[in-house]
Amino acid sequence: MGAIIFDPGQLSVRLDLEMRNDAGDGQGGIVPGFALVTSLWARIEPVAITEEERADAEMFIVTHRIWIRFREDIAAGMRFRKGTRIFTVRACHDPDETRRYLVCRCAEDGR
Repeated sequence: MGAIIFDPGQLSVRLDLEMRNDAGDGQGGIVPGFALVTSLWARIEPVAITEEERADAEMFIVTHRIWIRFREDIAAGMRFRKGTRIFTVRACHDPDETRRYLVCRCAEDGR
């Protein structure tokens, strides 16, 4: 596979990368939380939308491809934040194996 031709100027959205950082609740349980890793420039591409019902409420899940500069420290379960929008990372891959870019498959929950 050849190198992907990609204009880095398309990385025009500023996102915060967050990783899981659970804390104890003092009673033997955990309080789920996330900690900021870094802020970075990205390109967001919506891919698909699915609808489902959860607890009698209609929900939709939008999947996205988020392009960023290559990093080795991103894994499934991390997330990107843009204001109140949250994109949960499901999988990542190097599209042309040149370690220039990373494409993250992400899901965004919504109502």
